[in-house]
Amino acid sequence: MALGSTVHRIKVQLSDTDRGVYEALDLRLAQHPSETPSYLVTRLLAYCLSYEEGIEFSHGLSHVEEPAVWIKTLDGRVTGWIEIGTPSAERLHKASKACARVLVFTHHDPQLLQKEAQRLPIHRLEHIAVFVPEPSLVTALAGCLGRNVQWELVRSGGQLYVNADGVTYEGALTPLSLAV
Repeated sequence: MALGSTVHRIKVQLSDTDRGVYEALDLRLAQHPSETPSYLVTRLLAYCLSYEEGIEFSHGLSHVEEPAVWIKTLDGRVTGWIEIGTPSAERLHKASKACARVLVFTHHDPQLLQKEAQRLPIHRLEHIAVFVPEPSLVTALAGCLGRNVQWELVRSGGQLYVNADGVTYEGALTPLSLAV
C-alpha cells in the first residue's frame, strides 16, 4: 500500500515590505511522501514571497508537466511559473517559453543550479529570477514543521524574519542570476 500525503494547515501573517504585500494566508499544503521538509518549506516560502492574485500550488510532484507553484489569470492563462530546487535546463527552457515570468527558489547549493543552467541553451535565461533562502533558515523552519503551523513572515531589505512557535528565525533571501 502506498503512503499518502501529509496535509499541513499553515496560517501565515505575511508582511512583505519589499513588495508592499500584506496578507493573512490560510493554506492547506499536501506533502508528498517523497517530498523533504526542506523542499516543503522552500515551496511555502516561494508561495508567500511571490503572493499575488491568482497564485496557487500545482497538483504536486506527480504532475511533472506543472511547476510547484503557478500564477494564473481568471481565464486560466499561466502568467507566473515557480520552480523549487534545482530544475533541469530543459525544464527551465520549457518554462521560459511557456510563460514570461519564471522564478526559481532553491534550497540546494546555488552553484548546482548555475552549472545546470550552463549545460544547454535556455530561452530568455537572463529573465529567470532565482532566489536562495539562507540554508540555516530553511533547516530551522523544516525542523519545526507540524500538521498545524502558524508563521509571521516578514521580508524587509532582502532579509526574512519568521516567527514560528514563539521563536524568531532570520536569514537572507539572496537573488541570483543564471546568466553568466
